[in-house]
Amino acid sequence: MSLFITFEGGEGCGKSTQAKALFRNITSSKVPVILTQEPGGTPLGREVRHWLKGEMDSDPVAELLLFNASRAQLVNNVIRPALKEGKVVLCDRFYHSTIAYQGYGRGLDLKMIDTVNDIATSGLKPDLIIFLDTDVEQALSRKRNKDRFELEDFAFHKRVKQGYLEMCKADPKLWMVVDGSLSKSMIERIIWDKVVGLLPKR
Repeated sequence: MSLFITFEGGEGCGKSTQAKALFRNITSSKVPVILTQEPGGTPLGREVRHWLKGEMDSDPVAELLLFNASRAQLVNNVIRPALKEGKVVLCDRFYHSTIAYQGYGRGLDLKMIDTVNDIATSGLKPDLIIFLDTDVEQALSRKRNKDRFELEDFAFHKRVKQGYLEMCKADPKLWMVVDGSLSKSMIERIIWDKVVGLLPKR
């Protein structure tokens, strides 16, 4: 029995920290697990991450296509093979980030985004999405060396958060919303209490 869990949230929300914590907890439980990220997780993905996180000024549609090029490679080369082996797969961001950032944030057509995302993933969907809901201003203040997305104006990040909230509301069974203002240890415990019951039995 495989399990696919993704982490979502705005900049500085702490999702990467929590993804790593969950990886450690699952590893300790002796269940096979891998942790990957978007964009990244493959040589192509790491190159795309470098381009997109750098100072390059890209068109929103170009962003959409670059993210999904990285995503297609990650799904086909890493995620699907691991799931077929019965592993738990944790992914720091997945296609919902594209909906939030390029859709709500950049204003691209959501139907177009859904089409491109579906092509890249071949319809693969997570079993659980963990969304860290944080105050935008507080979360951004945590970031020191800011990349191109983190340097966007406050209104952009508010639109991104609104996108996430609308997705959570539309499918509450799929989304686990966690208060990002809680302590790291408390967030880790809340997530573990949820996930431990979903893990394949060994």
